[in-house]
Amino acid sequence: MSSSERLGAGRYVTARAVPGTTVSSLHELTTADGATVTGVLRSTPGARTVVCLMHPRQDFTHHVLVPELLARGAAVWTQGTRSVNNDLNLLHEQAVLDMAAGLAFLRGVGFDHVVTLGHSGGGTLAALYHAQAGLPPEQRISRTPAGRPVDLAGADLPVADAAVFMAPHPGQGALLQRLIDPSVTDETDPMSVDPALDPYSVANGFAPAPQSSAYSPEFVERYRAAQRARIGRIDTRARELADEAAVARRRFKRSGDAADRRRALAPRIITVYRTDADLRGVDQSLDANERPYGSLFGSRPDLINYGLVGFGRLSTPEAWLSTWSAVSTNADFLRCAPGVTAPTLLVELTGDQASFPQDTSAMLSSLGSADVTHRSVRGLHFGGPIAPGEPTGSGLAAEVIGAWLAERFPLAV
Repeated sequence: MSSSERLGAGRYVTARAVPGTTVSSLHELTTADGATVTGVLRSTPGARTVVCLMHPRQDFTHHVLVPELLARGAAVWTQGTRSVNNDLNLLHEQAVLDMAAGLAFLRGVGFDHVVTLGHSGGGTLAALYHAQAGLPPEQRISRTPAGRPVDLAGADLPVADAAVFMAPHPGQGALLQRLIDPSVTDETDPMSVDPALDPYSVANGFAPAPQSSAYSPEFVERYRAAQRARIGRIDTRARELADEAAVARRRFKRSGDAADRRRALAPRIITVYRTDADLRGVDQSLDANERPYGSLFGSRPDLINYGLVGFGRLSTPEAWLSTWSAVSTNADFLRCAPGVTAPTLLVELTGDQASFPQDTSAMLSSLGSADVTHRSVRGLHFGGPIAPGEPTGSGLAAEVIGAWLAERFPLAV
């Protein structure tokens, strides 16, 4: 890599143009708890099946699969949550209500079949939605992990007709637990380090890029235990801060005093440094697949780990517990997967840098559907080609998805 190349170069794939017959419309929806979300509906003449593309954090309006699915006769709905592109206070329980508003809209406009498509973190959101929609209302989640009431029981959660997953990872909390750097010794100091746990120390098995590192099984085991321990410490702090906020809210309800209200409104923000430190990014022998050297974020995780880019950098205590804590979150793919009972397609990308072969195997065995199809295509996590000049992973995945949908549903009349 040249000194001038961006660390995250080549991360995303540019979508091709949508078919000329596409009709697009923008829609503003109100969720069951009164929030406003927006979505874009794109359709071609005669489309009877709509695919819902949604992610809890990212804007999927121009997702690379949109034109691919339209070209194959499906309509496409891309929707954001109330926290799109700003996940400081992302609560997955609220994102379920956001998704419900979109599916209710799609049912209301008359599509014959509604299919969810979860890519990356959208996969766990879709799995959580399917699991909750399939439960009797009284058995649905009623509170966030921090204790905030959330009325999934009183909301309309339309059941989708099928679930498609492309490169789903095991959930944002589970993913962060693999990525977090356990050598941080002081949560207020981004440069603090325990040398015995430093993943980018030659003494521990690291090799300078692009040579593959070689960590010993003993170091890997100790490292992963330390990652879990750091998540646990942040969890403890998040619960302390969430409890303080709850006490302030209760005090204001009793007093009505403006000073108490200010205390209740004052944000408690958790800062988490160094979250690009999955050993598999630089040791390609660990859970090997066709991934290139580097992480989900770019070719030099030893540098990116110290920068601004990364998961869970800033969050409220509630968002940490709901989204980023592997211990506390409800949005965990393996725990939600038994509730995914609709016909299911899981497309694995063989060069995935976020979801590895062991993950795919565990996810497939956890899905509750009696109709599960697994396909593998050559590509990177975000749909790029593994090598220059090859077909994109997203294009190969689109061929599989389009054929699978056409076998089950009339895409157009």
